[in-house]
Amino acid sequence: MSIEHTVAVFERQATACAELGSPLYAALLRHAATDIRDGGPCAAAAAGHEDVAGPQAVALRLMGGVHALVLTGRAPALAVHYPSAGGSTDPARPDAAWPAFRQVVAENLPWVRDWLTRPPQTNEVGRSNLLIAGLLHTLGERRMPVRLLELGSSAGLNQLADLFHCSSPGYSCGPADSPVQLPDAWRDAPPVWLPARAEPLTFVERRGCDLTPIDPRSADGSLALRAYVWADQPARTARLEGALRLAAEVPTRVEAMGAGEFLAGAEVAEGALTVVWHSIMRQYVPAEEWARVEAELARLAASSSPTAPFVHIAFEPRRIEGAHRFVLAVRDGEGPVEVLAEAVPHGLPAWPAEPGWKLG
Repeated sequence: MSIEHTVAVFERQATACAELGSPLYAALLRHAATDIRDGGPCAAAAAGHEDVAGPQAVALRLMGGVHALVLTGRAPALAVHYPSAGGSTDPARPDAAWPAFRQVVAENLPWVRDWLTRPPQTNEVGRSNLLIAGLLHTLGERRMPVRLLELGSSAGLNQLADLFHCSSPGYSCGPADSPVQLPDAWRDAPPVWLPARAEPLTFVERRGCDLTPIDPRSADGSLALRAYVWADQPARTARLEGALRLAAEVPTRVEAMGAGEFLAGAEVAEGALTVVWHSIMRQYVPAEEWARVEAELARLAASSSPTAPFVHIAFEPRRIEGAHRFVLAVRDGEGPVEVLAEAVPHGLPAWPAEPGWKLG
């Protein structure tokens, strides 16, 4: 691919950051795109990654590598512009951070280039808002313990979704004193299929898979997770910090393997609801591997029964009526796929899907 392709990737990510409430990253990525075109330090950092497609998020890898330097105290001049490190962003001039950012990249090229070899690992816990809603919908009146199998788990933080507190007017789910607070979960009124106050859920198993799992209890793992949260979004940072505290107390398990292999060893269980869920990971899975995943999901669905039910819950980008949307879809056993809700990519807020939506 050409340099112009890389520039376009950075410009698209800048637009996405602006739309998702990160003026700092939007400004820095626009400058980085120009710097790549002009052959500056960002071009040297990205060299050899020109053929990385947009879904692989090379721009976010660069931002994560620089953020890690800020968080570890190795970029003090840039830290004054990063709220995550105690600095501040001037809303009128978010690009004031650019000279310091460019200098950090120039002075730390080996570090940044190494970071560009890593897949993005946000493990955004705000997406649990959708996952837990899908679970509440499919549980309905069934009072069964839950066996959770998560695909693309990263650090496994969303395996703790039942311990987060999701809330909005007319809706509450999870412990009110949870260190992870997900307020304003729903735009306007919550869906009619959600209980106003959800009963506590019982999870008897929490495990998942990821090709490159992160240990959230380790210093390196927690740094990687923090680095991939956008530095001027304190609410997301607070959610992550709370989830890391929970992860230190509640055991989860993430196996280093692909989703197809992971599901091949899965079975339903009598007396429990077996749930496979995932969020914003499908785009990273090659088509051949996803075909294997779908075959395993179909096998599990076919083995579902009233006493050993199976549910598939997904919060993923999909084409709906010709538009690109981030939607919550569920399938109970071999029943039809239901599109229940739509949300912003980070999960908050969500809103009910339009009646009759079908996945494209």
